[in-house]
Amino acid sequence: VLAGGVETFSDVPIRLTRPIRQKLITMPKAMKKGGPLGAVRHLLKGLKGKDISLETPAIANYTTGEVMGVSSDRLSAKFGVSRIEQDTFTVRSHTLAGKAHSDGWYDGEVIPYKGSTEENGIKADSTVEKVSKLKPAFIKPHGTHTAANSSFLTDGASASLIMSEARALELGFKPMAYIRDWSFKSCDPFEELLLGPTYCSQEVLTRNNLSLETDIGVFEIHEAFAGQILSNLTAMNSQKFADEKFGGKKVGDVDMDKLNTKGGSLAVGHPFGATGSRLVTTASRRLQDENQRFALIAACADGGAGHACILERYDN
Repeated sequence: VLAGGVETFSDVPIRLTRPIRQKLITMPKAMKKGGPLGAVRHLLKGLKGKDISLETPAIANYTTGEVMGVSSDRLSAKFGVSRIEQDTFTVRSHTLAGKAHSDGWYDGEVIPYKGSTEENGIKADSTVEKVSKLKPAFIKPHGTHTAANSSFLTDGASASLIMSEARALELGFKPMAYIRDWSFKSCDPFEELLLGPTYCSQEVLTRNNLSLETDIGVFEIHEAFAGQILSNLTAMNSQKFADEKFGGKKVGDVDMDKLNTKGGSLAVGHPFGATGSRLVTTASRRLQDENQRFALIAACADGGAGHACILERYDN
């Protein structure tokens, strides 16, 4: 199986308003009946001033009508994640991503574009002082989410090759990891839109009798927003949350020294269709490089969806 995806946010479709679209659809009929002049009359008849505009796409949830940044900002407030914590985590992501690229860790994984493998979103010289100057982007004026501590929209593509061990060896491939188990769950899109990683991690770890704190050596968790990932980390280690949702059993405390050590979506961007395969690839390579046995991958998604999976190192 060749699994992957692509996103082209630099060329998103921008539409005419619905009244104009409907006029254009019926234009051939009007043209046939009244010629060019009749077509123009048909186009202008009944249109209002507000119809003469463009509709730019908005990444808003169909159920709540909110963009994810608003939901994440509220989630951060619910779990007590401060602005300074979000900005600090953001700088960490850029610093680690910058170091990984300068050290050549991504060489061979990133395909050159126009002769370069340089990421155009990584700001390795970011400081908390710089990012703390930005104003709230979603909940104004008192929100904590800004353009800096939110993952940016970018173009990107990724792909992973998945097959049985026997087939891989037959074809001469060198496997990196086994996909041992996975979980997809949905949660309340109004109050817990981006909390899916916590629910899915709890399920997949429990099902495989694995401890987050003692068995997992590599963590790759999608950074949609600094507030979103920190809220999930807080929920995972919250006894109160565990009592309410998991019968008292906490997911566990994620070791920050094992989390997204090559940078994350806050630094390298979040092309929606490509991030999942990127997480799998990075986690698999880290398992090999760091000689760890298990990796936990987790990601949130709009609509209240979440995902987590367990990878196990393939012993080469």
